[in-house]
Amino acid sequence: MAIDRREITGFSNPTVKALRALRVKKHRKAAGKFLAEGLRLLTDARENGRIPETLVVASRRDTHPLLTELESAVAGSGGEVIETTPDILAKISGKDNPQAVLGVFDELDTPLEALDRASANIWLVAQALRDPGNLGTMLRTGDAIGAGGLILIDDCADPFSVEAVRASMGAVFTQQIAQARWEHFLPWLRSGDGQLVAASLRDAVPYRGAAYAAPCFVMVGNESQGLPGDYEIACDLRVTMPMRGRADSLNAAVAAAVLGYEVLASLEG
Repeated sequence: MAIDRREITGFSNPTVKALRALRVKKHRKAAGKFLAEGLRLLTDARENGRIPETLVVASRRDTHPLLTELESAVAGSGGEVIETTPDILAKISGKDNPQAVLGVFDELDTPLEALDRASANIWLVAQALRDPGNLGTMLRTGDAIGAGGLILIDDCADPFSVEAVRASMGAVFTQQIAQARWEHFLPWLRSGDGQLVAASLRDAVPYRGAAYAAPCFVMVGNESQGLPGDYEIACDLRVTMPMRGRADSLNAAVAAAVLGYEVLASLEG
């Protein structure tokens, strides 16, 4: 099908300003939309049934069959395809060397009560995680281990920031994302099946061979503070991972990956 592309050549165009504003959290929240950049990431989104409502492509770009398919999917769903210069695309994305394609999507938040905990054996939980790269990495880990999704507790980084979306490598489109305060999350968890597990030094057992049970909610805390004491006490199981060198802890996202794979092996073994 023929693609009707709207051409934008001016930096002061209102659409450029509106798209660029989506790099800022308050504007993303007000619009309920976020940016995702790159053909591979947008193709992953399309393969998971997520079609951008707006697609921005660079005027000087290499042809690619996946991009042609993506443009057709956007046009076929009633979305808009915009063609603009690489310089304007760089202004929108905030990168000096942007990808040749960028998409605008509706935010994908899922209410906590809408999660089907029985749909997966593992869920990841992050409390007060501040680094968007760590958050995106946890989404990517969740996809890798077959987790049902990522539950963000208290004040976490925005999962729909450009940095988190990029770090997720497409997992933002495969993982359910829920956000809640601790005082909301814990009663919800206790209202049904679910084992809450955290890496901890408080009355902990070795993480290898621990008694994991599905659905298992693997929780990590803030990068510098870890989990609050009362959150640790509320866990059903606290495990410890050996530290053989000088470091006294793992990066939060790395800890989630190590523990997540151990839970996966235990539940499938």
